[in-house]
Amino acid sequence: MARYTGPRTKIARKFKDPIYGPDKYFEKKNYAPGMHGNSKRRKKLSEYGTQLQEKQKAKYTYGILEKQFKNTFHKASRKKGITGEVLLQLIESRLDNVVYRLGIAPTRSAARQLVTHRHIMVNGSVVNVPSYELKLGDVIAVREKSKSLEVIQNALASKRNTYPWLEWDSTLLTGKLASLPAREDIPENIKEQLIVELYSK
Repeated sequence: MARYTGPRTKIARKFKDPIYGPDKYFEKKNYAPGMHGNSKRRKKLSEYGTQLQEKQKAKYTYGILEKQFKNTFHKASRKKGITGEVLLQLIESRLDNVVYRLGIAPTRSAARQLVTHRHIMVNGSVVNVPSYELKLGDVIAVREKSKSLEVIQNALASKRNTYPWLEWDSTLLTGKLASLPAREDIPENIKEQLIVELYSK
């Protein structure tokens, strides 16, 4: 009987990419789920299918619903710059993602929970909307009464990555959106041009 490895591993295998971070089950079976997942005769995706899969991958990676994602794309398309890169910048500037990037939460879903449960402040006020779009100079902080939360303490203790577009004060547990991330500062394996092509049809 096959071991059930959970929905996250299954999704990661679908995209052949550990989109939720290190996953020992994905490493063992890094091919699509299902009885034909490891078959060399798997049907080749059409151009549309490839573009659609890339959009789905981005949505699952960042935990964004379809309508939100579409609205973010349309917003990106109206801004100056390369639409695909602007799209990723807007997504990366979401409060839940920045909380994750700062190392306050171990995963994006944990970051969303911290935000919705009112543990996070922006510029001194509690914000409980994960999709809240941060602006340059905004200061993100852990509420005083939430600083001792085990999930936050554990996440910060194992924090490894730092990002040049974010500032972090480990004493005050505050971060700042210092600049928008350049494409090379976003480690996600997403081919954003395919998403632009999909929405441009």
